[in-house]
Amino acid sequence: MNLRAAAFLADENIHRDVVTHLRSLGLEVSHVSEIGLSGANDREILRQAVAENRIILTHDADFGTLVFAGAEPFVGIVYLRPGHISSTFVIGTLETLFRRELDLEPPFIVVAERRQQLVTIRIRRL
Repeated sequence: MNLRAAAFLADENIHRDVVTHLRSLGLEVSHVSEIGLSGANDREILRQAVAENRIILTHDADFGTLVFAGAEPFVGIVYLRPGHISSTFVIGTLETLFRRELDLEPPFIVVAERRQQLVTIRIRRL
């Protein structure tokens, strides 16, 4: 699965400008607020993502805890660090991630951590 061809479900902590930008690139992205999941717990969001075969896009490490400790099924998680930064910062991180042209087999977790201009990418295949 190439991330550029994947469908995403953006968590509440992903700024709407990021979603708009990804859509402008032709990516399939839903935001939890658009599908009636504002305020939903992470388990509900995970289950919705699985039902729609979507990768969760988040700044929230709790999704990793749910899939490991809670044994929740999932397609994929893209965890962006640090979180709650400007949308421009997050878009830059995602553009670096997409340029890598990763070929991933679900389920997986991708952690993209940006420090200034350096983006470190870690992949955990399960």
